[in-house]
Amino acid sequence: MFTMRSLSHSIILLLSLIVLYSCTALEVKYDSNALIINGERRLIFSGAIHYPRSTVDMWPDLVQKAKDGGLDAIETYIFWDRHEQVRGRYNFSGNLDFVKFFKTIQEAGLYGIIRIGPYSCAEWNYGGFPVWLHQIPGIEMRTDNAAYKNEMQIFVTKIINVAKEANLFASQGGPIILAQIENEYGDIMWNFKEPGKAYIKWAAQMALAQNIGVPWFMCQQNDAPQPIINTCNGYYCHNFKPNNPKSPKMFTENWIGWFQKWGERAPHRTAEDSAYAVARFFQNGGVFNNYYMYHGGTNFGRTSGGPYIITSYDYDAPINEYGNLNQPKYGHLKFLHEAIKLGEKVLTNYTSRNDKDLGNGITLTTYTNSVGARFCFLSNDKDNTDGNVDLQNDGKYFVPAWSVTILDGCNKEVFNTAKVNSQTSIMEKKIDNSSTNKLTWAWIMEPKKDTMNGRGSIKAHQLLEQKELTLDASDYLWYMTSVDINDTSNWSNANLHVETSGHTLHGYVNKRYIGYGHSQFGNNFTYEKQVSLKNGTNIITLLSATVGLANYGARFDEIKTGISDGPVKLVGQNSVTIDLSTGNWSFKVGLNGEKRRFYDLQPRSGVAWNTSSYPTGKPLTWYKTQFKSPLGPNPIVVDLQGLGKGHAWVNGKSIGRYWTSWITSTAGCSDTCDYRGNYKKEKCNTGCASPSQRWYHVPRSFLNDDMNTLILFEEIGGNPQNVSFLTETTKTICANVYEGGKLELSCQNGQVITSINFASFGNPQGQCGSFKKGSWESLNSQSMMETSCIGKTGCGFTVTRDMFGVNLDPLSASKASVKDGIPRLAVQATC
Repeated sequence: MFTMRSLSHSIILLLSLIVLYSCTALEVKYDSNALIINGERRLIFSGAIHYPRSTVDMWPDLVQKAKDGGLDAIETYIFWDRHEQVRGRYNFSGNLDFVKFFKTIQEAGLYGIIRIGPYSCAEWNYGGFPVWLHQIPGIEMRTDNAAYKNEMQIFVTKIINVAKEANLFASQGGPIILAQIENEYGDIMWNFKEPGKAYIKWAAQMALAQNIGVPWFMCQQNDAPQPIINTCNGYYCHNFKPNNPKSPKMFTENWIGWFQKWGERAPHRTAEDSAYAVARFFQNGGVFNNYYMYHGGTNFGRTSGGPYIITSYDYDAPINEYGNLNQPKYGHLKFLHEAIKLGEKVLTNYTSRNDKDLGNGITLTTYTNSVGARFCFLSNDKDNTDGNVDLQNDGKYFVPAWSVTILDGCNKEVFNTAKVNSQTSIMEKKIDNSSTNKLTWAWIMEPKKDTMNGRGSIKAHQLLEQKELTLDASDYLWYMTSVDINDTSNWSNANLHVETSGHTLHGYVNKRYIGYGHSQFGNNFTYEKQVSLKNGTNIITLLSATVGLANYGARFDEIKTGISDGPVKLVGQNSVTIDLSTGNWSFKVGLNGEKRRFYDLQPRSGVAWNTSSYPTGKPLTWYKTQFKSPLGPNPIVVDLQGLGKGHAWVNGKSIGRYWTSWITSTAGCSDTCDYRGNYKKEKCNTGCASPSQRWYHVPRSFLNDDMNTLILFEEIGGNPQNVSFLTETTKTICANVYEGGKLELSCQNGQVITSINFASFGNPQGQCGSFKKGSWESLNSQSMMETSCIGKTGCGFTVTRDMFGVNLDPLSASKASVKDGIPRLAVQATC
């Protein structure tokens, strides 16, 4: 029975919840100078960490490192294809549990930014779209199309409802302060013309109707309908202006590096140029900066797009693929965040801003608030000319080319983007001899009796497009046909000619392997192999493979894959030709090994692995071995050198595609990099004459305490004898800190500093790994560093002359002996 007493208890509970909600809910507003969170005017530093590109066990450490690096917020896309692989069936478990991810962010005291899209791009397979979208009759994606808009609204509403049920929005007391709808549509909208404009208006209205209580934004969308905030993506966004003078200036993707494709060298973006882009942005009125990526992570499974995006999504981010700090980038940006935050109250409340051209590319920007407090930026946009600036009563400053100096109070230098004081870490892949020195391999050939005999479950009188048949359930599609030959005189030495949309192709004629081919750039290519045909019926079997579906561009979803149009033809003697394109074709989706789950710890019955001497160089071969988990906390990688192309699983969990046989160009790399001048992905490359990716991340959460199983599907033929497991450890740490700067040296994952290999306070020369003494130094440099650091996981202090007793040192008895500018401390240590 429901009594008055129980009613009163219910009312008290309801009132308590209302009070709790009102206390924890955050009001998020903005103006042109700030994001305003519960009345506090803020500048926000954010970083992208994509939850499916790491594991649940990694999330707390990644988020804490982001916080320690000076971030206020974590941003992520929501990946439609992972959450709704089958139409109407949703998955939010494991590393797809974005609610838990945002709760982890909130527990660390950070804000969250959710980018629903639902188009992601992100170098993700099919741009994050589920391939079943492509099959809906009459659908046209990302335009004013009823079928697409219906599916988009269903998914967006689903995600919003899941988030609301978990109280994730700041208006509910959750961490999410901003949300995005659509993604970089302005870059391709011209292809859709008026329907594209109508679609953007609809998308904005649909998003606003969700009533999430926090602002929405669209990146790269100059005509974003109000009150949607339009934002900027790129390497530099300091010249960007919002389409509404009342909107904050937001840099939603500061490309901190770049992605890599198979066959490409590894791109890097320097710490100096990364910091320059951020400082210039805030000098010109920036309010929100989001690093893309802050931790890139790994494209587990077949999630990499492109095509040809490699499995690693390291992106040269401040936290590397495995979760270790990428130094000096991480530390340099951390110091930058601290410097800019010194001026937060002035920058978000200024009453006047003045840009003064000092000549030679140098600009002084002065912000002043109502009580006269000042904060200044000195920028030098020349890429080859340093500058000296005399600000009279506010001091004299040296501003290197392509750099920004930050002046607290406009009279104290607290940071310069070109002066890197943070440590440099040299990482190494270290083999664990106790667990994986010798691997014993079992093997099994891919069963293909059915396909060699031309038997498939789908039949047609034409060639069919690959993704329409596979729905991305597999990279592989078999194409099978036959041809009757009555006279072999023209066909004993014929040519099989296939025009394919790629990405790789294997051929068999009468069960005999005739070879492999692939596209150099992931687009159309011609496959030609010599064949010998017999009298009677000849069976032709072709295995087409994709390596990630296109993820960017107008109508990228319509890009064809596989042998979609052909032609497929036989060319005999005297150019006699048989066109097979419109013959009787059979199709089979995927591999029998996939269907029978060879990669599982316990595959379906009837799978017998051979333990005799394993074959090498044979296409379509499965390999299996067991290994012990390397000891310690360091991240684990598997070295797949010697293999060709394929897919790898550890304990039944995919660690992604590999293509180690594709060696990069011998040219275009350098051990040094000039940070000055506009960045492009061809700048500062490494990894020449090497596989684009040799090491593959094995998260520790994938492993058992005892024995583990590695399974490889080798597509083109390789040799697993050199496969080994290693850990990524910090080998050497260095710092090169100017006087007045803060030294911070630290090892990672519990390692301690065991020795100081070099230390010199004065004018040392060289760089990490090749330091040498200059013309003068403090004689107690080595002892000072040894006392401060050895045996510790890290050490730090502000570098001063007094600390090193410079004025008492006979080699530096006077300041006049300092002949090359500000003294600095160079140190190299071993972890």
